Amino acid sequence: MFRRRSAPDLSNQRLELSDGDFVDLCWSRKADRPIVLLLHGLEGSLHSHYAGSLMLALEKAGFRPVLMHFRGCSGEPNRLPRSYHSGDTGDLAQVVDYINQMTNTAVHAAIGFSLGGNVLLKWLGQTGDSNPLQLGVAVSVPFMLADAARRLERGLSHMYEIHLMKSLKRSYTEKFKRIESPLNVEISKLNGFWEFDDRVTAPLHGFSGVDHYYSESSCRQYLAGIKVPTRIIHALDDPFMFPETAPGASEVSASVEILLARNGGHVGFVTGKYPWKPEYWYEKKIIEFLRG
Repeated sequence: MFRRRSAPDLSNQRLELSDGDFVDLCWSRKADRPIVLLLHGLEGSLHSHYAGSLMLALEKAGFRPVLMHFRGCSGEPNRLPRSYHSGDTGDLAQVVDYINQMTNTAVHAAIGFSLGGNVLLKWLGQTGDSNPLQLGVAVSVPFMLADAARRLERGLSHMYEIHLMKSLKRSYTEKFKRIESPLNVEISKLNGFWEFDDRVTAPLHGFSGVDHYYSESSCRQYLAGIKVPTRIIHALDDPFMFPETAPGASEVSASVEILLARNGGHVGFVTGKYPWKPEYWYEKKIIEFLRG
């Protein structure tokens, strides 16, 4: 909550997608370096507490980070009635393909946080040996979306749900001020992720309902198909899910390494000797992995 939001000097690019929509990219200006693509979490952006700081750390480590905003997350609503969701791998594939075609240096690795981590792991598992990345990293992933929806209804975790639901409702309202919504739904009366995903996310993206959306989009079922060397960083006390939500060693391929911490929260992993000088364990573990 109190982490200073910092980022390197970046350039912005709007990438037109094949369906007539767009996503916005934020590029490091450090050219001729291995490119590392970042994927933020639900309702996240460059301004998320982990994004800009990790981009700075990646630059210092000799990489060229680029952050992909999911549709509608860069400060401007996207054009189409649809949005983004936890299982949508198509935009990620288009972005990686574009970067590989338009730059002299292909995407070396991708790092996904929370929802972005679910998208990344699902894509890696679906594509197997044909995936163009060399490395993948996923942090604080909601491996089973139904588990996450149930967990966020309970105890102190409900505060996160309230915060994210406000943002989701605001994004929906802003989008459909500009275009007509295909849904007949009173957005202000939806309570919790389960209702929102059943009444909004699922129908906007071609799912028959929330159960269909969660079962198709959860990444845990795809982990055995990952062939790209991948590091998963997760905490058992993550307030977005239950301890048993994390996959066991038998569920992942030989290409996947799971760093399972007892503590760390949701994209937290704060350490260091002094409270006024925190260090972020996951950043060290990401850069360690990318350096091989």
